[in-house]
Amino acid sequence: MTSNRHHPNHPDVDQSDRTIPRNLRQTGDADVDLLISTRVRQSPFWHLSVEAGCRQATVYNHMYHPRAYIDPDEGGLDAEYDLLVDEVTLMDVAVERQIRVEGPDAEAFVNYVITRDATDIEPMRGKYAICCNQDGGILNDFVLLRLADDEFWFSIADADLKQWLQGVTVNSEFEVDIDEIDVSPMQVQGPKSPAVMESLVGDVVEDIPYYGLMEATVNDVPVLVSQTGFSGEAGFEIYVREATKNAEGVWNPVLETVEAHGGTATGISHQRRIAAGIMSLGQDMDDETSPFQVNLGYQVPDDKDADYVGKAELERQRDAIENGDFPFTHKLVGLKMAGEPIRDYAPDFWLVSDPETGDECGYLTSAWWNPELETNIGLGFVPATKLQAATDVPLDDSIYDADVDAEFEVHLPDEYAEEPGEPVYATVAKVPFKESVNPSAREQAKIHARDDMNDSGSRSSGERE
Repeated sequence: MTSNRHHPNHPDVDQSDRTIPRNLRQTGDADVDLLISTRVRQSPFWHLSVEAGCRQATVYNHMYHPRAYIDPDEGGLDAEYDLLVDEVTLMDVAVERQIRVEGPDAEAFVNYVITRDATDIEPMRGKYAICCNQDGGILNDFVLLRLADDEFWFSIADADLKQWLQGVTVNSEFEVDIDEIDVSPMQVQGPKSPAVMESLVGDVVEDIPYYGLMEATVNDVPVLVSQTGFSGEAGFEIYVREATKNAEGVWNPVLETVEAHGGTATGISHQRRIAAGIMSLGQDMDDETSPFQVNLGYQVPDDKDADYVGKAELERQRDAIENGDFPFTHKLVGLKMAGEPIRDYAPDFWLVSDPETGDECGYLTSAWWNPELETNIGLGFVPATKLQAATDVPLDDSIYDADVDAEFEVHLPDEYAEEPGEPVYATVAKVPFKESVNPSAREQAKIHARDDMNDSGSRSSGERE
């Protein structure tokens, strides 16, 4: 993953460990309409989201993805956030495509392509997992669902994972079938989500553990229900089978039930996911990002005997970090920032500079205002050397729990800056900024690691406390 190339794209920000640097040019928001055409797929829920008032969308997995519903004059994204944390919302996440791996070698194949141990996943349970390439770069992060001994679903983030999975099987001995299936998920999220789900499928929903699965029906349509989500709040996902036929049959009664409990359809809340420390593929990490750069070091176990794609390189990186080195120029951290409240998506990776020298040194990947903390918060890449100078904590996942005395300046657009053209003050913060109702996969891993330590009486240096 390393090279000595130097690029004229804000060259003071060292991107020498990337083959393709991030585009750090500050182009600002563009007055450009999203073109709706047949070149980009419409999910089975797309027309229903439009009917529900979708006013803003993006493209995700080659599909249109609703991102906002409530009009700004009626509160906009802040109102959607309030509904999520106080009431309940319905989110169209059909773009999270389901890639099914099925066959007698399904477990062995999945164990080979993910970094974690697939053999630990019981049928009708799920796990947050990642796939990496041979250089240790993150290809995709997803919820991995195991429906049976010989059947797994990858509920993927925004990347073409199907083709890569199929490519791995070429000239291999794995006896598996790999296909995208006609299943589309929707999310019911927020403190009233258990009541909504009980109205839809009965009180049996109380028996679903976190990352557990249950077969059910909604309006006589077969669905798979899981206690998962992308919000940091209590929530469930409803995977609609034969979604191209059954979309209305599930969406309409679910939306009616959500509305009966005081909620409505909203976009995915990046405001809340940032507070929970949940990362977004493409923004906070990509295929040139190592798990050790972005709070995913726990995804690289030190006790997995089986081989997997990227194992040798990831173990080399882990050993280097344990020996006090950090094999990358930058590390993702949480930042609390001054400035006017950031209330919309950032069109650019906003630059970070060192207040001692004034030199550009990093960039924000995600940022938003947090009303509970009454400050702007964000995730961003900053120089590893500056972090190492500020703490004795190694630059593994444990740094996200540490008090790190490091300051930066963030170059926000004038609409958010305290003074036009001047950067705002920022400090490194613990991640997550706000605890999840159901702990995120990262927090769950931390809890499980502690439980494993107590059970065994020993602790690996790679586990988070």
